[in-house]
Amino acid sequence: MTFFYVIINNVVYLRHNMKRIKSEATFSKGDILESLNQYIAPNVLVYSHISESRKELLDEITEYIFEKVRENRPVNLTFICTHNSRRSLMSQLWAQVAAYHYKIPQINCFSGGTEATAFNPRAIQALKRAGFDIERVSDDPNPAYQIIYAEGTDPVKAFSKKFTDLSNPQGSFAAVMTCSDADKACPIVPGAEMRFSIPFEDPKVADNTPEEEARYDERCFQIANEMFYLFSNKKE
Repeated sequence: MTFFYVIINNVVYLRHNMKRIKSEATFSKGDILESLNQYIAPNVLVYSHISESRKELLDEITEYIFEKVRENRPVNLTFICTHNSRRSLMSQLWAQVAAYHYKIPQINCFSGGTEATAFNPRAIQALKRAGFDIERVSDDPNPAYQIIYAEGTDPVKAFSKKFTDLSNPQGSFAAVMTCSDADKACPIVPGAEMRFSIPFEDPKVADNTPEEEARYDERCFQIANEMFYLFSNKKE
């Protein structure tokens, strides 16, 4: 009788822990689109090739974010580049995905430029190849796009705009400069409570060359990798 009692207890224990493990795996994965999960899982969560000097810049943003999180305050991040067409929009989207992946609450990501142009179609294609669900929803010269990164979440409406656009926060936000030109042009960002500089190389240099797609994919991956690193540094 004791023998069967032990077996039954072990079966119950295993079932309980399998449910727990499955639950934890589901929580970790969240409802991020499977296409994005497949892109993220192999390499995006590996941070060993980010240089120490680069990590120091990212860690400053992490400290800002989690100080607010500890105080249960919303975090508004506005990623700024000159044209708001490539790097700043990529950064906005990947930062939102990373925050969602790590279950960091009250993270709101925005983007803008020192001028407005249009969301570059090459950048859009790179994001699609990474797994985002992107649909064009207007026919303007500066079209708007509806972007889905997770099931059950509101789509992100993305289009090129100045960082002062009313769709962006006008105060209580951190300005994150993603290109050196905007960094130099905006030593002070009106309304920003903090300003950080993490310039990325512009993939535009490869436009209309055989390296175009590879360069955009490279920049897309770097931005994803660094945004996930940024949010992975949660301080308890």
